[in-house]
Amino acid sequence: MKSIRITREDDLKKAFHIREEVFVKEQEVPLEYEFDEFDTLNGTCEHVLVYSEEQPAGTGRLRVVDGVGKLERICILVPYRKLGLGNIIINTLEEIAKEKELDKVKLHAQTHAEGFYAKLGYQTSSDVFMEDGIPHILMVKELS
Repeated sequence: MKSIRITREDDLKKAFHIREEVFVKEQEVPLEYEFDEFDTLNGTCEHVLVYSEEQPAGTGRLRVVDGVGKLERICILVPYRKLGLGNIIINTLEEIAKEKELDKVKLHAQTHAEGFYAKLGYQTSSDVFMEDGIPHILMVKELS
């Protein structure tokens, strides 16, 4: 298992494929909602890809919003869940946030994933809200 920071278009396409499989096909998020202006290699966002046995298995991205790192689009393909890849994605994104000298990160967690993020030090800081038809909560973490 390894993670890479995406710097090439072919790796970005692999990440997009994973996001389409998980969010669009599995969770039925409309395709036009899943991809946005931050899905480029222009430096606005940092994208990561995690591999399991040389197969692209998960992805996520980090965007700086009002001086806070926002972890977004975190997902793992079904066959690779429960292998610890989520931890690798989060740790990689947090390291990038630290490189950017950010002291706080946040994310919109699907409510079923609240326990996962809580184990990684994230604290719930909102009531449930709907995003793309899926219940979410805001979670935050101070980076040391």
